[in-house]
Amino acid sequence: MSPTLRQQVLRKIPSVDDLLSRQEMSDLLKTYPRTVVVEAIRRGLGRLREEILNRSDLSASEETLFAFENLFPLFQKEIGLQVQPRLRRVINATGIVIHTNLGRAPLHPLALKQMIEVAKGYSNLEYDLALGERGDRYSHVEEILCRLSGAESALVVNNNAGAVLLVVNTLAEGKEVIVSRGELVEIGGAFRIPDVMKRSGALLREVGTTNRTHLTDYEKAIGSQAALLLKVHTSNFRVMGFTSEVSLQDLVQLGKQHRLPVVDDLGSGCLIDLTKYGLEKEPTVQEAIRTGVDVVTFSGDKLLGGPQAGIILGKKDILKSIKVNPLMRALRIDKLTLAALESTLLLFLDEKRAMEEIPTLRMLGLDMGALKRRGNRLLKRLQEKVKKGGQFALKEDVSQVGGGALPLQELPTIILSMKSPDRSVNSLEESLRKSEPPIISRISKDELVFDMRTVSDEEIPLLAGGIEKVLNQMNEK
Repeated sequence: MSPTLRQQVLRKIPSVDDLLSRQEMSDLLKTYPRTVVVEAIRRGLGRLREEILNRSDLSASEETLFAFENLFPLFQKEIGLQVQPRLRRVINATGIVIHTNLGRAPLHPLALKQMIEVAKGYSNLEYDLALGERGDRYSHVEEILCRLSGAESALVVNNNAGAVLLVVNTLAEGKEVIVSRGELVEIGGAFRIPDVMKRSGALLREVGTTNRTHLTDYEKAIGSQAALLLKVHTSNFRVMGFTSEVSLQDLVQLGKQHRLPVVDDLGSGCLIDLTKYGLEKEPTVQEAIRTGVDVVTFSGDKLLGGPQAGIILGKKDILKSIKVNPLMRALRIDKLTLAALESTLLLFLDEKRAMEEIPTLRMLGLDMGALKRRGNRLLKRLQEKVKKGGQFALKEDVSQVGGGALPLQELPTIILSMKSPDRSVNSLEESLRKSEPPIISRISKDELVFDMRTVSDEEIPLLAGGIEKVLNQMNEK
């Protein structure tokens, strides 16, 4: 198409005012704010303009492009995109249990119920009902945290990075924090321990090498500027082979000899010995506290299975100084997080119940029998509903824990694989990702894979319906 002809076609695009004068748009204005409708028209016309500029031949369909019956659904779609919340529920069929990009730990129904109860009215967030005076928001979870962990005192902030920042700033601002080079990790989103420490105002003192650090390395680094010994959970990686690291217990003894506090950034926050349930060893919070460590920090939304939070446990005198740090107000958690966290922690009073009911722990503990039954339910529904366009099979595979916890653990699982003779696997993945609700899968060996470990029984109808809809739309084209 020549530039002149293209300009002629572009000039046929109707104006916003002309479109607003139509009865159909007037009806929309009764339901949606004028600003939303106008913006939808502008966006829709913008997409039409792009199509005209990108197409090489419009002669066959030029008139239909501007037909209102073709434009109106486009405007309706744009309105929907504006008023629909951006943060939405998705179906996690990736097999990654603690999936940071997908919100990490799903919450227990009791936590959700308590959040609603607290949110719909006023609460005793910072009010002591027994004394009738101002209270402490952290008191709602301190007792249960101390009971479960054996710590003397407890505090909660917005996330574990915030917890480390607050602790290091309180104990070592302007002084040296001694850390093994092998523990200077970078976690998801390019957050690095050295950067967090730098923002805290402390000075990083690296000791040892990437693969081997000895107790003598820490001893030699202790000088007049040393203020803190820090041990960091290596999160989502392990150094294998010719390695050596200093145990937390040995580091605690060294700290006592030199009157230096020791902080353990435990990361995943495991309260249960998972080896009893056939999983690999992950250091527990209770084990860390029993070493006599001064402070332990960990996340609330990993193996704890609660909301995003940074939990700080430790010696009462040290936590007392942390609580009065001015940064506390910037890092404090809100009433909804407290409600969800308290409800989750109460479940740990019964370990068996916690493993069976907290979604994250329940998914980790699923056996192959349960996974096969779930997979068969999905396969049966698809075989009944999808007549063509999709090929399905149940297979054995492995899931991942995710979230920087148990990085070497492979969980045997059942997957449903799908492929189509008519569409590429990438196209299928994109269509499902953009469906309602969005279905997040993974691609493996040129097949689309749905892992039964992270799809709940209640989500099977939604997952089957989403797959059926995408394949049926493909067949209609």
